[in-house]
Amino acid sequence: MAAINSPWTHIRRTPYQSTAAILTMFLTFLLAGIVGLSSLASHLILTYFEQKPQLTVFFTEKVKSKSEADALIKKLQDTGKVASLKFVSKDEALVIYQQQNKKDPLLLEMVTADVLPASLEVTAVDPSYLKELEPVIQSSEGVEEVVFQRDVVEALINWTNAIRYIGIIFAGLLAFDSILILMTVIGMKIALKKDELEIMRLIGASPWYIKRPFVVEGALYGFIGSLTAWFVITGVVLWTRKGLLSFLGVIPSIASLLSSPTEQQFLVFTGLFFACMVCSGALLGAIGSMIASGRYVRS
Repeated sequence: MAAINSPWTHIRRTPYQSTAAILTMFLTFLLAGIVGLSSLASHLILTYFEQKPQLTVFFTEKVKSKSEADALIKKLQDTGKVASLKFVSKDEALVIYQQQNKKDPLLLEMVTADVLPASLEVTAVDPSYLKELEPVIQSSEGVEEVVFQRDVVEALINWTNAIRYIGIIFAGLLAFDSILILMTVIGMKIALKKDELEIMRLIGASPWYIKRPFVVEGALYGFIGSLTAWFVITGVVLWTRKGLLSFLGVIPSIASLLSSPTEQQFLVFTGLFFACMVCSGALLGAIGSMIASGRYVRS
């Protein structure tokens, strides 16, 4: 208990320094948590679109069955860059058209299977391969049009990468800043107790015994700061949950994570997020304090 009581005593006796350390840890993990959740959401969105047909090939009128598109299908499969291929015949295209326009009878009366072209839905192993697949398709016989939303795919990839890299850089800078502030706070406290620590060393106290209260104190700063950040982020997510569902609810993986707060998947995800935040916070705080105390308390 002495190792725990002593850090709490240090915190109460230096409220301003302790508040600065906790606030710094809070801001660090607030940003890290937001970046982490944004990166996860971006990854799930990108994965969702990767599983959808990313490129649609419309054939000329003479292509009516899958056998007539086999040459193109084989050419695409030989590239090794295609995850899946789905041929949509004229009749199947009519069924899809009827489902999409079932509320407008006038549009249904004017369209038959002969009017609609057969198509091939292509899903690449990686969206970046679509640029290479497009010219292969364009040069094939029987292809009338290739629908490829290149700008959307490229923007999504760039957005995901930007969030990930910029977030890692900012979180890293804040983590470094947190360690520096912790080193300063702990260093000042050690300096104030220099005589007391010297006496402990002279009577035979081990370096770890002397360092331990300061390391625990730093871990407490990290724990409190990250715990507060977790509460804020979780509260904001719960408060905006309905809006997020209306915006991102079409993606099943995100919809399941944003399900009712009483459902198991949401609770498991929230628990894992909590564990990652507070464990990282306590670890970061302990590392900063270990470095600071190591400078003053030599073996």
